[in-house]
Amino acid sequence: MSTDRIAAVSRNTKETQITVRVNLDGTGEAKLNTGIGFFDHMLDQIARHGLIDLDIQAVGDLHIDGHHTVEDVGITLGLAVAQAVGDKKGLTRYGHSYVPLDEALSRVVIDFSGRPGLEMDVKFTAGSIGAFDTQLAFEFFQGFSNHALVSLHIDNLKGHNAHHQCETIFKAFGRALRMAMTLDPRSIGTIPSTKGSL
Repeated sequence: MSTDRIAAVSRNTKETQITVRVNLDGTGEAKLNTGIGFFDHMLDQIARHGLIDLDIQAVGDLHIDGHHTVEDVGITLGLAVAQAVGDKKGLTRYGHSYVPLDEALSRVVIDFSGRPGLEMDVKFTAGSIGAFDTQLAFEFFQGFSNHALVSLHIDNLKGHNAHHQCETIFKAFGRALRMAMTLDPRSIGTIPSTKGSL
């Protein structure tokens, strides 16, 4: 099984300049600078709980708002993960996780299907957490799913505190991602699909 699942992707537009480096077989180390403190905190959850080494450097038009930065980080991270995963041989493919934080509980399920799609049912109890607009959580995960080519289901099952709601989502995403991207020693060299391709 390959242990070299590393990728670096840069994406530059008139709105954002973003570089993402990932090591899918890392230890959860993160270097993050998006200009949005709470968003960096959430990306750190993905790294830590996904055991992914993650370096994200982003410069965006934050004088307008955080929309372009958050969405484009999702897009660029999705591209990097897709590149690092490669041909998907030996991949577990599916991952799921339930994560609680005090009163909040979220569930995330992911499939490296090659067919992008996001189903997200989260009713945040606040419109913003620090400088992070909670609507942008959807934009981040949609950007990721569309470019990592994954099917992604995200549900916040309980929660009154928006910080807790959001944190359980990102932690559960990291754990589900980790499970799905784990290489299965019983499936070395095979694509986890009856179609023979993903």
